[in-house]
Amino acid sequence: MKWMVGLLVVFLLLGSFLLTPSPVDSKAWSPPAPPPLTGPIAPNERLRLADLLARGQVYGPEDTVISEDGVLHTGTQDGYIVRVFPDGRVENWLSTDGRPLGMVFDNQGNLIVADAWKGLLSISPDGKITVLAREAEGTLFRFTDDVDIADDGRIYFTDASSKFRQPEYLLDLLEMRPHGRLLRYSPKTGKAEVLLGNLHFANGVAVSPDGDYVLVNETWKYRILRYWIRGPRAGQAEVFADNLPGFPDNLAVDEQGRYWVAFPTLRNQKVDAMHPRPWLKDLVAKLPDSLKPTPQEYGLVIAFDRDGEVITSLHDTRGTHLQEITSVNPHDGNLYFGSLHNDRIGRLPLQAIPGLGESN
Repeated sequence: MKWMVGLLVVFLLLGSFLLTPSPVDSKAWSPPAPPPLTGPIAPNERLRLADLLARGQVYGPEDTVISEDGVLHTGTQDGYIVRVFPDGRVENWLSTDGRPLGMVFDNQGNLIVADAWKGLLSISPDGKITVLAREAEGTLFRFTDDVDIADDGRIYFTDASSKFRQPEYLLDLLEMRPHGRLLRYSPKTGKAEVLLGNLHFANGVAVSPDGDYVLVNETWKYRILRYWIRGPRAGQAEVFADNLPGFPDNLAVDEQGRYWVAFPTLRNQKVDAMHPRPWLKDLVAKLPDSLKPTPQEYGLVIAFDRDGEVITSLHDTRGTHLQEITSVNPHDGNLYFGSLHNDRIGRLPLQAIPGLGESN
């Protein structure tokens, strides 16, 4: 009799699971086979050479930027903007009451922040927070992600998903529908406009040194797009780099015109195998987070030239020193590495990277 009761319970639980609506409406996609980790993206342990800043004093320093007086700023999981001083002192400067992600200083010394919950923010040197934009063309931001500023003062930023919030990023991945947007905010008009819509998780953004185009990462499709700002192709978009070995996050450009791209993790075979099967993704989306695919602990950064060709890569194959890297920012001869969930910020001199040191 007990086995019959047990079987009935199993059937009831299974039936309840199958009848429960899925939080996603998945779309089929057939991803290309991942590229082999050979040549300039062959595994190495260069990231393990990085110094670790503020270790154990920050949680989730997703992006970093350094002010003119040498103070590093970062946004953490608890909503704080944290300052790391040259002497190693760490200070919780202020809270946005959201989740600060991408950040950059404008030419007035204001910290421009893409806050996943609050929108596009401007923080004055004395700590006053101003909301610049919460929507564009009638659609509210739900996942404001990364930001960069052109020489003319216009701000380029991304809304990763107009449907899912930051803690629900895995649902956006499973659904595989284009909810992301590349946007531009004009300080003159005080409004944001949509430059590119229908992106599969619009993420990192970087304006080219000449200001003629902007790069934007389309994370779920493992690629980087180039949107032309001016010139004969102004308003057009094209693929800059395709079929990448991981999920591209933030990106930045250095003084030599090299684009540095952070990858929180490598491609996931289980996720790629599910993408052509929407029904399976709809079921997986209903599972507890503990049963959903998890990212591999790995550290990866790749540098590209202006033509989208790989120059070099930095790895931590065990992910014990630096992992889940979400940003890489060049500054004064160093690269600074942020992370969505780690408790440290990495710093690596460019001269420590073979083939790059002599040009810096």
